[in-house]
Order: sequence, then C-alpha cells, then structure tokens
Amino acid sequence: MSVTERFDDRLEAVGIAVGVLLVLVGLGTIAGFPWATKNNATASVLQVIGALGVAGIGAGLVWLSRYE
Repeated sequence: MSVTERFDDRLEAVGIAVGVLLVLVGLGTIAGFPWATKNNATASVLQVIGALGVAGIGAGLVWLSRYE
C-alpha cells in the first residue's frame, strides 16, 4: 500500500507529521530540565507551561488530522 492510497487527504500526512514534531519538541524541552539551568523560577515555570502547550497543540493537530 503506497502513501497516496493510505491518506485520502494529502494534507493529513502533513498534519500528522507536524503534530508529532510539535509533541517531540515539547517533550524534548521538558526533558532538557529547563528549571535546572534557569536562575529565575518564573522563567522556568513559563517555559514548562509553554512546552506543555506546544505538546498539547501538536497532539490536537494529530487528532484533528486523523478525525474523520
């Protein structure tokens, strides 16, 4: 089965790929322990919230791309 037969919509594959990338970027940011390298607790909290937000947007994009 080829990729063109797998996806009815050509942008479905792009949405899934970008969504997975965003999830990986968010998780990678959190895995880098930003609170250990920042001197400011507020900046660390905002960075973690932002990383979780990016991962959430990525997961939402994957879900939206797969939604029938």
